[in-house]
Amino acid sequence: MVKRKKSWVEKLHDSKDFPRVEEITEKMSKRWGKGTVVIPAPLEVDALMRSVPKGRLVTINQIREALAKKHGATISCPITTGIFARIAAGAAEEQKQQGIKDVTPYWRTLRAGGVINPKYPGGVEGQKRLLESEGHAIVQKGKKFVVVNHEKSVTVLSQPYI
Repeated sequence: MVKRKKSWVEKLHDSKDFPRVEEITEKMSKRWGKGTVVIPAPLEVDALMRSVPKGRLVTINQIREALAKKHGATISCPITTGIFARIAAGAAEEQKQQGIKDVTPYWRTLRAGGVINPKYPGGVEGQKRLLESEGHAIVQKGKKFVVVNHEKSVTVLSQPYI
């Protein structure tokens, strides 16, 4: 029997047993320090991305900080937070293709330093178009594409967001 691949929307709604807060293991403490790490639920990441208004931006690190604060953890797992941001982006694109207009504006979520995430749907070019349509200027720095003066457009994430 061939197992059907889950859609992005199904992945977004599959929270497994997340969110979960755990102690940072000895092995991971070299990279993350001591304390606790929250492994968020995909819908939590999506809710924060969805809260960014037109013309504003957020970085994945701000999302991680908001999640850690919400759960009383030292940090939010950078790996799962990034994966769930990609799932939220894929789900938004899937919904757009189904004619849904109110989708998560994933293109407003940048990497640290205002870098466009090339793993999001449409790649750099697709996001560049969407960001420019909202008034942002994009420049290429080496192999990366960066939103000019992104810090001036960064929004403050407010609680509660979910």
